[in-house]
Amino acid sequence: MSTAAPPLDPLASTSIGPRVHALRDAMDLSLRDLAERSGVSAPMLSQVERGETSPTLAVAARIAAGLELRLSQLLRLDEGGTVTVVRADERRAGGTGGHAYEILTPPLPGQRSELTRHTLAPGARTGGADDPPRHEAGARETALLQEGTLILDIDAERHVLHTGDCVTFDADLPHHFENPGEEEAVLLAVLSAGLRRS
Repeated sequence: MSTAAPPLDPLASTSIGPRVHALRDAMDLSLRDLAERSGVSAPMLSQVERGETSPTLAVAARIAAGLELRLSQLLRLDEGGTVTVVRADERRAGGTGGHAYEILTPPLPGQRSELTRHTLAPGARTGGADDPPRHEAGARETALLQEGTLILDIDAERHVLHTGDCVTFDADLPHHFENPGEEEAVLLAVLSAGLRRS
């Protein structure tokens, strides 16, 4: 007798493929990246995204984990209408070298902006001096310095920011923030993707 997990409801599978693709795209992951993160093969992921196959609940759960979501979030079972809440313990996080960040907004398909919280230790910076811009052409960023002092180095210009200062700039230009002070700095940033300069 087979103990294989049942496939998802066909109605659910009609929307899960485009949703997986949009979420993967929003996280800037290739099929191979998501395959490594989820343990689901790239060909299977491709078939799911194109609606050519219905994943089992076990496979869907692995895909959700690869996208840093619960299965219920991937299937939108716990969304109430148009409101999505990201709890404090559900934030996606990362960072290195004294720079830590949390993504406060959910990875929803079609979302055009992202709110992040950055913490920089004394002497830390976001990115390397020669790193290429991480944001797509036309992206804009607005950042509010909540605590400390930061220097925004953008397109060969330096701007000193103090607590309470807010800056808006073209995020597709080479830039980074650095903390020249002796105290930790905390920054909130909103990235709006794909807005063209006028």
